[in-house]
Amino acid sequence: MKQIIQITSGKGPVECEFFVQETFNRMKKGMEFLKLNYKVVEMVEGEISGFQSITFEVDAVSEFLNSWKGSIQFIGKSKFRPHHQRKNWFVGVFEIENFFELQLNEKDLEFQTMRSSGNGGQNVNKVNSAVRVTHLPTKIQVVAMDSRSQLENKKIAVERLKLKILEMNAKKSSVQKQNQWMNHLQLERGNPKKIFKM
Repeated sequence: MKQIIQITSGKGPVECEFFVQETFNRMKKGMEFLKLNYKVVEMVEGEISGFQSITFEVDAVSEFLNSWKGSIQFIGKSKFRPHHQRKNWFVGVFEIENFFELQLNEKDLEFQTMRSSGNGGQNVNKVNSAVRVTHLPTKIQVVAMDSRSQLENKKIAVERLKLKILEMNAKKSSVQKQNQWMNHLQLERGNPKKIFKM
């Protein structure tokens, strides 16, 4: 089981982008101490220094990571704008729903033969040449009766099923990207999970 974590500046100023990197560096030290395998998936660079967001995945669900989820507050003067009055800077740490890309494995397919309907001569109603294929994990079904050959219909059905699986993966990927974008807007500036004085 993997956890996907996004650290975001929440459309905040350059200081927040700097603290996105600072948050990741602190989390990285903790993950390395706990020997958690992690991999950076995406880094969106900031305007001057740091990152608008950093997304990474970790091989195991961890209480350490859960303890970071929410708003993180950094208190200190801006190193980019020394005369700026603001001293409180917030970044957000969110878990993104893990999107598993569906794979088409032969062992997950169930084939059924049946009689074709429609034009094609006497052979159509006598031979079970049409093929229905079911993808067992998702229950998606596809039927092919284009050819008089059962073998040919089997190939056509599998190709159609592949297209349906690709469409499903594309939709899930799009939803995941949308959720990542929404995290930028949902950052709560207050009620922090952790506070660091710089």
